[in-house]
Amino acid sequence: MSKIDHIRNFAIIAHIDHGKSTIADRIIHKCGGLSDREMKAQVLDSMDIERERGITIKAQTVKLNYKSKNGKNYILNIIDTPGHVDFSYEVSRSLYACEGSILIVDSTQGVEAQTLANVYQALEINHEIVPVLNKIDLPASDIDRTKKQIEDVIGIDTSNAVPCSGKTGDGIDEILEKIIENLPAPLGNKDEKLKCLLVDSWYDSYLGVVILVRVIDGKITKNIKVKMMSTNQEYVVEKVGVFTPKPKNIDELNSGEIGFIITGIKSLSETKVGDTICDSNKTLEKALPGFKPSKPVVFCGLFPVDSSEYQKLKDGLAKLKLNDSSFSYEAESSSALGLGFRCGFLGLLHLEIITERLEREFDINLITTTPGVVYKIHLNKGEIIDLHNPSSLPDPTLIKFIEEPWIKATIITPDKYLGSIIKLCQNKRGIQTNLNYSGNRAVLNYEIPLNEVVFDFNDRLKSMTSGYASFDYEIVGHREGELVKLGILVNSEPVDALAMMIHKEFAQSIGRIVCEKLKDLIPRHNFMIPIQAAIGGKIIARETIKGFKKDVLTKIHGGGARDRKRKLLEKQKKGKVRSKQFGKVEIPQEAFIGVLKINNSE
Repeated sequence: MSKIDHIRNFAIIAHIDHGKSTIADRIIHKCGGLSDREMKAQVLDSMDIERERGITIKAQTVKLNYKSKNGKNYILNIIDTPGHVDFSYEVSRSLYACEGSILIVDSTQGVEAQTLANVYQALEINHEIVPVLNKIDLPASDIDRTKKQIEDVIGIDTSNAVPCSGKTGDGIDEILEKIIENLPAPLGNKDEKLKCLLVDSWYDSYLGVVILVRVIDGKITKNIKVKMMSTNQEYVVEKVGVFTPKPKNIDELNSGEIGFIITGIKSLSETKVGDTICDSNKTLEKALPGFKPSKPVVFCGLFPVDSSEYQKLKDGLAKLKLNDSSFSYEAESSSALGLGFRCGFLGLLHLEIITERLEREFDINLITTTPGVVYKIHLNKGEIIDLHNPSSLPDPTLIKFIEEPWIKATIITPDKYLGSIIKLCQNKRGIQTNLNYSGNRAVLNYEIPLNEVVFDFNDRLKSMTSGYASFDYEIVGHREGELVKLGILVNSEPVDALAMMIHKEFAQSIGRIVCEKLKDLIPRHNFMIPIQAAIGGKIIARETIKGFKKDVLTKIHGGGARDRKRKLLEKQKKGKVRSKQFGKVEIPQEAFIGVLKINNSE
């Protein structure tokens, strides 16, 4: 039996909170990766924010040695993946580096939306799957019902499913044995030319860029010269290592193994995820197919509350970008909010994580503008441009039509909430494509514009179903829509930070809500302030903030009082017109934040 036959590479996939990181902890402990003293809960969730929220954001790898019941020694390479839809790009690239997956399903909750999404990704690339039913120590656990659900909804055989508990450690031995029996060894030949897949890369302040690789053929050793096939750049390998889960330097990585290399690269832009690495003296004719780059789908502006913190924000974004290549940013300025950045994210949770890290790690107070999506603007001349920021929409007379991104949503819910969920999806312009049942749970498929989902859809879904419904989506492309730019004018001046793209049908009601909200939030001035919502040149809603009025008539009495009063009132009126012309309306930060919190539900 060759060495490669003793290797098993597998990913751990599941819905959020079904116990991936806890089971990874148990496997690491069982295989002696860490001693009792070094063990802590969620060993692989290294970021503070991951540990606090109880979620995995970055996929992590571990190499373990395991002695099977048949007396043979095996090498297990585990990749613990995130469960949230915003980080599905992490899951997809982790799966490419493996031959099999452990699918963890919570035996108290059953199959949920992200379970489906991750399993389909694994099946697409022909993974062998070992189903694991977690949380059997809980009284609500129902193993038979969960097995039936897995067979009905996903369609995979559960006769070899392993019941276990990540909390107590029951069933971990069986999981390890099933991995050895059911998952295939990697294919590859160490005598062939070197061929590696670049799985991930991140920045370490001491070592520079650390590159996670899966060796397909050949072997990678210290001091050899390697070449990145997408950029044709050559580098010398300074260090080769594996995570056990602590980083450990070794002499070589052979075919079928997963580990890291350090080549002295200082910039992440030189390491493209999915690239092929080969020996610069023995180049390959054809690169590996790699995987699609992650594309930001949600954009919003980030501005410092205090303009003196702009440089601090710029440095913070540059540092976060080092460890998260899926996040993008570019400078922008707003007449209302000053200098800031237009940032692209993979979803709302991704946005939330980045803003929280900026505030926490770099101590910056931020204002976040309304999240929006990327629209495709088709101009009369035949050009197509991407619109990230509503304030830069071209003149409507130049536009032929506008396309918006649509998603295919999968919602799994107890059937008693079905009516209210269908109503929510219809209010969001959704089109139902499928509905089927597994026991008392409905699996609902809808096509919905991403713009309608990105703001508050998930929160409303969770609140109307007491947290029992789960939601997952994938982007299906752009479609033409009746979209307009809703502009807000304060004292006849457009406020670019409050401009939003919206469907024609909702424009008037949202315009009215924004005007009412601003009327309450902008303080009174000495002159009257009109607040208007407009589409192009047409005003569709208006509110007025009354000006302060000084009483100029108190001291006037006696003869000719009527004429003198009229003169004074005329003079006051002229003064108000002049101050309205030259007076600047100060819009407080609270007004922006208040408007940004307006839900589409209103």
